[in-house]
Amino acid sequence: MFQKIITFIGEVKGELRKATWPWDSDPKAKGLKKYKELVDSTVVVVIAMLLLAGYVAASDVVLKEAISFITQLGK
Repeated sequence: MFQKIITFIGEVKGELRKATWPWDSDPKAKGLKKYKELVDSTVVVVIAMLLLAGYVAASDVVLKEAISFITQLGK
């Protein structure tokens, strides 16, 4: 049982060494320049989330008003 766990951890470490990480591996890179790709990707995700949230909120308001209008016609 423990041998399987040790083998698994060893394989995970090997795969993580092969992965490309979203920061610069250059030891001369300092500060935010080292994490430029990571910061850029984060900004894109935040902007996409805000746009999607705005779309969902606007759709909610429009549909709520449309349903209110339709239900008032029946009275």
